[in-house]
Amino acid sequence: MEKNGKKYRGIIFDLDGTLIDTLEDLADSVNEALERMGYPVWPVEAYRFKVGRGFRNLMENSVPEAVREDDGVIEQMLSFFVEAYDRRYMDKSHPYEGIGRLLDELAGSGIFLAVNSNKRTDYTEKLIDKLFGRIPFVGVFGERAGVPKKPDPAGALELCERMGLKPEAVLYVGDSGTDMKTGKNAGMDTVGVGWGFRGFPELKENGAVYLAETVQDILDLVRA
Repeated sequence: MEKNGKKYRGIIFDLDGTLIDTLEDLADSVNEALERMGYPVWPVEAYRFKVGRGFRNLMENSVPEAVREDDGVIEQMLSFFVEAYDRRYMDKSHPYEGIGRLLDELAGSGIFLAVNSNKRTDYTEKLIDKLFGRIPFVGVFGERAGVPKKPDPAGALELCERMGLKPEAVLYVGDSGTDMKTGKNAGMDTVGVGWGFRGFPELKENGAVYLAETVQDILDLVRA
């Protein structure tokens, strides 16, 4: 992974599929909601391409196509889903291998760190606090009222301001095309991680500047 000569002083991370493997808890919770509604459920792997654009979008992409435009159905699904996810959001979710070490070493090196997710803010904050409470993130953002979701760059740029850095000094790290677009829209170089939900083909198609197979690749990029 060749560096383009820039010095990076901050990193903004996506959450699901990048720092934490949350797929099974999300899938189990949506499937519980689908069962309560009397709809067919999906295999866990199918959710790799359903998550990442907020809870409402997840519901719309999980119910039968015939009812995806029915607001009443989607609202009921959201209610059932949140009820289920409240109980199980930490049942199977866990950091990817090496993530704890990565964050510790980056923070210890004086790199500013932040999280920018399309997951609802309360769950984003809970997961970060439970798994990485020791890390001094400058901000942990999820889906917030009045702030457009990724790939809009608003959240990323707000975090950049908190760091006191220009976008070109910040890396945007994620596992999806949405993340790559977010970083690009914010004027940041992007790192697509191969261990997440989507895989390298989608990351390449969406203009990833760097591709990371392991957390060491990210450390090497910052240290180079």
